[in-house]
Amino acid sequence: MRNFTFQNQTKIIFGKGQIQKTGCEVASFGKKVLMVYGKGSIKRNGIYDQVVASLNAERLTIVEFPGVKSNPVLSHTRKGIDLAKREGVDVVLAVGGGSVIDSAKTIAAGAKTEDDVWDYFSQGKTIQDALPILTVVTVSASASEMNSAAVITKEEGARKFSIRSPFIQPKTSILDPETLFTLSHEYSAYSAVDAITHMLEGYFNNKEPNSPLQDRLVEGLIKTIMESTETILREPVNYDARANMMWAATLAFNGLTTAGMGKVSLPAHMIEHSLSALYDIAHGAGLSIVLPGWMMYAIEKNPARFARLSLEIFGITDNDNFKAGVEGITRLKEWFSSIGSPVSLREAAIPEKDIDKIAQNAYVLAEAWGLTDYSETVITDILRRCD
Repeated sequence: MRNFTFQNQTKIIFGKGQIQKTGCEVASFGKKVLMVYGKGSIKRNGIYDQVVASLNAERLTIVEFPGVKSNPVLSHTRKGIDLAKREGVDVVLAVGGGSVIDSAKTIAAGAKTEDDVWDYFSQGKTIQDALPILTVVTVSASASEMNSAAVITKEEGARKFSIRSPFIQPKTSILDPETLFTLSHEYSAYSAVDAITHMLEGYFNNKEPNSPLQDRLVEGLIKTIMESTETILREPVNYDARANMMWAATLAFNGLTTAGMGKVSLPAHMIEHSLSALYDIAHGAGLSIVLPGWMMYAIEKNPARFARLSLEIFGITDNDNFKAGVEGITRLKEWFSSIGSPVSLREAAIPEKDIDKIAQNAYVLAEAWGLTDYSETVITDILRRCD
């Protein structure tokens, strides 16, 4: 295990009825709150009313900023920054999933600077300050509620880039599994894919050759997510399944599973960002297309690692590591398909003729992330395995 420092400042309030604590938590950071949310689902399922009632109970001034879309865009986020500055808000509250939380993080950083917030994404400029951020989670997938990262798409040029800073780590996140009861079949499936991919990227792309503790942690979380998702798709209001999924997705990408693993890279995410930037496909749907293709490319470098995953997740045994690994990849792809997530570019109506364009777009991010092994040629090879 490599040397590491693990520090996670986010306070998690988990369980039934915990949304009522939102106002008290927000009030400890200020009196005027920018409430960021999506297209209106929280008004239809009652979460909006619960949050507003809690904020009103603390006599907080609420400035609403709705309209965040899946795959949040820079132009909308800039409007949020302008609103936060104009209203002089003290704190930002995100009520939603990863897209809403990422928008809130970007707004919180942009509200404390005169710089163009996109410079933090595209030029590596360091965030020096941000408004405090709290979240009420309604989609469990990205762990944005307990990590210091955010992703935004700039429409011009279709650039989907990320930032990371301790200043944008949420102070408090409220996780009530009952908020997931009305989550659609599609997004319940995409959430599972996202969380699993976060863990497998670290599982395969790290610098530590001997990591039994982290391996078992990842494998156990993957099994839990798969089992919980299968139950959720049959029984959408099964509290225990939603609760297990909600907490597992948070643990999947809050820094715990990669502690001691050295530098970790995310090549499947790098390629998927181009799919969602160019075609506005749901992030989890894009990952279920890219991940199996990337795995088929990567297995040749370390078949024993893939054979281990096959054994631990699917019970596959074969003296030939490569054959065992390929069988595991096939089973994972079949599982993605079984829960209703697309597993090929064709299923997502992305034409084969666009592969070169996608590879060119992805290579820009590969350079930004320092993924030197991923040339346009390599990315094109991986994408052809996804068709």
